[in-house]
Amino acid sequence: MAVQEIWLVRHGESVANVAAARAEAAGDDVIAIDHRDADVPLSDLGQEQSRALGAELAERGFDDVPVALWVSPYLRAQQTIAIALDAAGLTEPDRRVDERLRDRELGVLDLLTLQGVRNRHPDEERRRQWLGKYYHRPAGGESWADVMLRLRSAMVDVDRLEGPERLVIAAHDAVVTLTVAVCLDLDERTLMEFARTHAVANASLTRLRRDGAGSPWTLEEFSSVGHLDDDEITQHTGRKDDAHVR
Repeated sequence: MAVQEIWLVRHGESVANVAAARAEAAGDDVIAIDHRDADVPLSDLGQEQSRALGAELAERGFDDVPVALWVSPYLRAQQTIAIALDAAGLTEPDRRVDERLRDRELGVLDLLTLQGVRNRHPDEERRRQWLGKYYHRPAGGESWADVMLRLRSAMVDVDRLEGPERLVIAAHDAVVTLTVAVCLDLDERTLMEFARTHAVANASLTRLRRDGAGSPWTLEEFSSVGHLDDDEITQHTGRKDDAHVR
């Protein structure tokens, strides 16, 4: 059987999400965090969100069909799916850690708030305003188009899977949104409008489905958080330039 479903899980709230929100609220230029991006762990709330996600995965029949699990190499994504499956008593499928599922790289803008970008890299801010988020590539970083390129490569591998009918991907907000864009073949204008009205919440579940290999994907559900209590829902971008530009 070919993969017929993709379940996209965004990691739970991370300590960097919290630090970024705190820095923005305080009007700081720099986000105070002691970890490189790949090593950022979940916050206490992020761990609670992950346990709630696990109960939801079990309720939905996570493993009622053969499952493959792909995970970002970043710690917060790996923690999220591990905590979720353990809390729900689910057996973890064979895990593939894939660097193509890592979060978007921001280069010189990393660890800067929106104000910090304007204050410290005004030329980059002007380039971003002119080019738009889809094509703007900060020095040393990636544009959305760059991230989509690596995700297109990953999606080619989906059709090479033999046996699994469901692919579960644990990753990041940009990966969730841009995987949907790749699968639905969204152009820049359509994608930016979609992103303007669709935020990816922490520990949310997004589902895509198709009838079989070669059939078009349809979006069944986006950023579902029905498994979280109201005070557990967060929509931290976790990234420093995710205000909607152009």
